[in-house]
Amino acid sequence: MAEMVTFLPISSPFIRFAGRWVDEAFGVAAGYNFFVFEAALVPFEVTACNVIIHYWSDIVPAGGIITIVIVLYALINVFAVKWYGESEFWLALGKVLLIVGLIFFTFITMLGGNPQHDRFGFRYWNDPGSFAELYKTGSLGRFLGFLQCLILASFTIAGPDYVSMAAGEAENPRYVMPRAYKAVFYRLTSFFVLGSLAVGINVPHNDKELSDAFTNEEPGAAASPYVVAMNRLGIRILPDIVNAMVLGSAFSAGNSYVYCASRSLFGLALEGKAPKILTRCTRNGVPIYCVTIVLLISLLSFLQVNNGAATVLNWFVSLLTYPISANSQVTASQLINFCAMTYTFLAFRRACIAQGFDRNSLPYVSLFQPYAAYYALVCCFVMTFVGGYPVFLSGKWDVPTFLFSYMMVAVFPCLYFGWKLLKGTKRVRPEDVDLTVGGELEAIERYQREYVAKPPR
Repeated sequence: MAEMVTFLPISSPFIRFAGRWVDEAFGVAAGYNFFVFEAALVPFEVTACNVIIHYWSDIVPAGGIITIVIVLYALINVFAVKWYGESEFWLALGKVLLIVGLIFFTFITMLGGNPQHDRFGFRYWNDPGSFAELYKTGSLGRFLGFLQCLILASFTIAGPDYVSMAAGEAENPRYVMPRAYKAVFYRLTSFFVLGSLAVGINVPHNDKELSDAFTNEEPGAAASPYVVAMNRLGIRILPDIVNAMVLGSAFSAGNSYVYCASRSLFGLALEGKAPKILTRCTRNGVPIYCVTIVLLISLLSFLQVNNGAATVLNWFVSLLTYPISANSQVTASQLINFCAMTYTFLAFRRACIAQGFDRNSLPYVSLFQPYAAYYALVCCFVMTFVGGYPVFLSGKWDVPTFLFSYMMVAVFPCLYFGWKLLKGTKRVRPEDVDLTVGGELEAIERYQREYVAKPPR
């Protein structure tokens, strides 16, 4: 993705690349899959913000909190990408401080720096053990437990798609985008690996407080292994700080979803796959009607005001996600998006070879290609189907769960073949691929030649 987007930093890049370099129908399926997924998660994150705030008190009504969050999203996303980027910079800084702080917390407490002076180290790796059994016993049960963690972890690959959506509005994109992609890669690799390690050190997988928090759907950070560890060690104040940081993370996620959903719809409109009126922008380049549609979808979060209606919201979100447990879900759509991205890159690479285009001349060249792309494509494709595997275990068949698990897996090919039959599109041959995307490459090259960096404020 970094290689393609730094070469052609345009609005909604991977959606438009899919349509121009693979097949028009493929671009439509990828675009609407991404839009529906992102837009549906906005009310989910707004609701999450409300739930997290209720960790402290329920004195503020749910409707008031939801209104405030949606208004803030509107203000941030209407003032162009620089305001979105500014807000995400500070919110991302909060995430970094949170994970770094929790890693240091783990290191200090495991060596005895806690109120109980308990030097527990890697105790929980031996008792009850590092691998929990799930559904079955013995080696099979431990493998299923690992597989469940792998399914949950697959959601953490999100990042490059969000960075890509800002490419068309970023200043000096061929300079800043490679740096942004590298930062995402190193952050995901280091923070998530170290964070996963820290969780296993802090609390045993069979801890009663942790199990009860998930079973009873406790609000906010109550179900966090770090908060459970703090409670086990008798540490006060820190759980409230963690909850505040989690609130910032949830708000940031919803903010990103609003931006990405609106830009994906904008990209579809630019390609003629959505109403032309959606291409209208403000003076600052914000697709105002696209943002408005996404914010209107976010109003579904008000369903939580009525406890009965909240169930309807969960069903709506479940259409785009398959349940992993009562509180944890991994999205099939997210994995489908990455399958589409990797397949589009392979088509781009084939086109470069067929047209004699030297990839080494690109602003950024990805490593280990095409093997890394094939590896990512196969892994994401397999994980898309593995996510709902519990319904196939003996005694666990459930029709609604099966439908929620694989709904988007069925919708994607329906969109693809439906548009193909409707418009009679054909796959683009490598030698016929338009690597300039309708002449936009020339405009980008001219921008880069004439760009003059602004002095820092």
